[in-house]
Amino acid sequence: MANLEILVSELPTLIQSLKLTIGDSNEIIEQIIPINNAQEKLRNIKKLIAQELRFENVKNSAIATLPRLITGATLFIPSVGLVDPVLAEKFGNSETKISLTDLQSKIDSWIEWGYFLQAIAADILSDIQLANQINSDINHLSLTANFQLISESLKLNLDFGNSNLLECQIQKISNYQNDLLQLQHKLNYIFITIKNSRSLLNILLGVSVFYGKSGFTLEWLDDDHELIISSEGKFQELTDILNDCDYFQEQIAAVIIQGDTLRKQAEQALKKIEQESSKEPIISQHVEIVPFSTQKIVRSALVIVSSLLILGFGDWKIKEQSSQLQQMSLSLTQEESAIANFKSAQKLGMEAASLVQNPPHPLQVWQEAETKWHQAIILLDSIPNETSVSERAKKKLAYYRINYKSISQRVLIEKKTLANLESTQNLAIEANLFVQNSPHSLLVR
Repeated sequence: MANLEILVSELPTLIQSLKLTIGDSNEIIEQIIPINNAQEKLRNIKKLIAQELRFENVKNSAIATLPRLITGATLFIPSVGLVDPVLAEKFGNSETKISLTDLQSKIDSWIEWGYFLQAIAADILSDIQLANQINSDINHLSLTANFQLISESLKLNLDFGNSNLLECQIQKISNYQNDLLQLQHKLNYIFITIKNSRSLLNILLGVSVFYGKSGFTLEWLDDDHELIISSEGKFQELTDILNDCDYFQEQIAAVIIQGDTLRKQAEQALKKIEQESSKEPIISQHVEIVPFSTQKIVRSALVIVSSLLILGFGDWKIKEQSSQLQQMSLSLTQEESAIANFKSAQKLGMEAASLVQNPPHPLQVWQEAETKWHQAIILLDSIPNETSVSERAKKKLAYYRINYKSISQRVLIEKKTLANLESTQNLAIEANLFVQNSPHSLLVR
């Protein structure tokens, strides 16, 4: 019994080692040996338990004690450290005593978890493409860190008095917005991969892109078969990662709009500087008055005669210039219309993004935001290619469509929820009327 108690005292450390950090292939290989060692020690404890039960014929005695201390919702393992509440299930319930039979069952679960980790490690190592993708993700910032870096970089103090610096700042803002668009595409990939994939390896690819350089560790499968993952000391389920994707989509949309506002201010300031610099100072000149000479009179006469000759060509020249003016007018009208549509689309996008901040919201709010995104998309889509704002309109159109799709899905969910609620209420009313009007006895009803 003494040997059993000594081995049981090692359980917290053994269970803590039953995890797999997903990253470099060499690191994955190195983790297999500790997992095997932990499984071997667990099997030895299981044998000793079987002997103890056989010798003493006691199946339900609570004599094995896991060395732990409960403090509120936190589980403390001496010499191991704090464990997040989401992982408490891996170590058992909060009882200080546990029967040997129950302990046997838990040991079986821990050993099976070790086999599962080894299988995942083997699958990753045998799939070269998968391993290379995970190795590549390790070289990039996590999605969270990347977003924070870009959002902090966009907090620029515009230099309204320096045109060169303003041009550099406008370019920086444009680059950051492109980075945000790439983040949005990554978020869509992560969300779709985790939510729709049936293969755990594909799901791990999405998780790998989410955590990037931060790395992640497979900690446990809970009773609901929800995979628990840790990264930089934070424990999350796959559902939590999906919720984070939704949150970051909204935050990125808001920061993009913030960047649009900042860039507009910088462009207006730059335009103002250029207009002021284009105004040339008037320089006074000394004009010498020379009396008319005969030669000058002759020259003037020649100019008059030349002018009369040129008048012969005036008719068709006027027609040609009139045609050119009409084309210029048409082009100017198209440009003005394009700029107006672009500004209107920007305004609608900002209003839509502001509406959905700090959810939850009623269905009407989501529908109003959906309408505004749709109207903004129509305006941007109508901007001709040859106008000055066409390139910016195309970029905005890309992420406006992403936002519109996301909001549309949210509207469908809200509609379905309301329909279910209404159906439930109708059933309740019908049931109540049936009970009230039923001629049968209470027992029959």
